[in-house]
Amino acid sequence: MSDPLRAVVGAAWLNHLRTGRGEPLLLLHSLGGALVQWSPVIGRLAAAHEVIAVDMPGFGQSHPLPEGVAPRAANMATAVLDFYDALGIEGKPAIAGISLGGWVAIECARQGGASAVVALCPAGFWRRSLASSDRAVTRARRRGRLARPLLRPMMSTARGRRRALGRFIYRPERLSPGEAESIARAYVTAPAYDDASALMRAGRVEELKGIKVPITLAWAEHD
Repeated sequence: MSDPLRAVVGAAWLNHLRTGRGEPLLLLHSLGGALVQWSPVIGRLAAAHEVIAVDMPGFGQSHPLPEGVAPRAANMATAVLDFYDALGIEGKPAIAGISLGGWVAIECARQGGASAVVALCPAGFWRRSLASSDRAVTRARRRGRLARPLLRPMMSTARGRRRALGRFIYRPERLSPGEAESIARAYVTAPAYDDASALMRAGRVEELKGIKVPITLAWAEHD
């Protein structure tokens, strides 16, 4: 990316959680997600790392990228790396990401900003571009926005969490009510979701051979 565009993108401050001590580890959520997705494991990771979990631009509580900057993986990576640089932490972070966050983590490495990458169920490795949108997801997000006043009571029971989030999360009853509500609210309200989804589905991860740091790709039985 050009320096002027990097300067514009880097102006964004991202909502984040910073905890622990050790080598830096940056955590990136999935499409429509937020840093709360990492809450079940942040304590364990913070025992050995300085963990920085972020809401990527236009998701969770972070503002979208500036007008005219598309929320594609490479631009999100630039914003994330510029934000990390602004924290003043010494050394490049290891970066772990889920789905779109995995793709963004790879682009961080491509831009020279990661010491290592772990991409969990990363987006962008399909053989051909996907359909421009998923109608079932669009309907689910629309229903979710209408049901926002009911999210708290819905997530207060294990059955409610399974019914509301079972399509997107394996064993959502293991989440606390607060975690489940935060995940659902982030998913249905993310302003960058539609554009980021369309760009993600239209593209693919480019060749990895030029990236010089270790990359681990892992696809779980339950994505």
